[in-house]
Amino acid sequence: MRARLDIPVGNLHRISHRSEILGRNRLGDTATREIIVYTPNGHDGHGLPLLVDIVGFTAGGPAHVNWKNFGENVPERLDRLIHDGHMPPVAVAFPDCFTRLGGNQYIDSDAMGPWATWLTTEMLEDIEGRFGCGGFGKRGLFGKSSGGYGSIIHAMQHADVWSAAACHSGDMAFDLCYLPEMPSALRAITKADSIEAFVTGFESGPKYPGGSLHDMMTLAMAATYDPDPDPESFCGIRLPVDPHTCEIIEERWGAWLEWDPVEIVERHIDALKSLKGLWIDCGDVDQYNLVYGARRLNAKLSAAGVDHVYEEYPDNHSSIDYRMDKSLPFLANALS
Repeated sequence: MRARLDIPVGNLHRISHRSEILGRNRLGDTATREIIVYTPNGHDGHGLPLLVDIVGFTAGGPAHVNWKNFGENVPERLDRLIHDGHMPPVAVAFPDCFTRLGGNQYIDSDAMGPWATWLTTEMLEDIEGRFGCGGFGKRGLFGKSSGGYGSIIHAMQHADVWSAAACHSGDMAFDLCYLPEMPSALRAITKADSIEAFVTGFESGPKYPGGSLHDMMTLAMAATYDPDPDPESFCGIRLPVDPHTCEIIEERWGAWLEWDPVEIVERHIDALKSLKGLWIDCGDVDQYNLVYGARRLNAKLSAAGVDHVYEEYPDNHSSIDYRMDKSLPFLANALS
């Protein structure tokens, strides 16, 4: 729902992208992906910086261009921010990265698929080739929750591709945001008799209990961070805890921690220092405990002398799109 009816409207371009690599997943997910690209009014995209919106768990990029009640979708927000002079014009890509297990962390996984490689190669080549936007030094990405995680992990591991990143309430400090979910996931698996039965039962509907979504998310994280190499395992899912006692399996949990931004940030300080802009924020009462991870990460970045913006604000994890009024201008100005 547009906040302003008196300003020019940008254009949305829908692309059907056939990937050569995304078919390499164990979930049975399609390799054909919709990408929606926003170009501001009066621009065809040529020469503009490119931002990529990677969304939170349960969503796909195209959802951010849908009509929204009592608020703006992202293109409407961009129209307003650009028109009012808060940010220079940019092109924005909204790729569909949804998976059978409900979402994406935007890293390469033998089970989930080579998502980091796709985002940094095929997807960019398609968008930049069509619209003439982006290019070295003019690419950034942003996201919330799982998308925030993807943004910060790409900033660490792919700073040769991205020059700016914004992480809103991103997954980090895995001991606080993931471990507390393990008992619930074990109970759900036990009730269903197996991981496969839980997932297929969830899929069969006609609806699912609210708590089951968190259990599905835990299974998705398992397939992402530490997929089971056994080809017979369902979707490559294995948990890092004992199924009977919920005790941590050190080797399995250690594999998860190899993807925790708080645990690995020291290895990527030079990459983070090379960025033109790094934005991190989180609500101070985030119900998934992510603010504590954000504080840990901020402390490590500050100690290492990494230039970044860190903000806490009085809110939780939900309905925080308004934070893009700050992060989008920050990214656009850093890249322009």
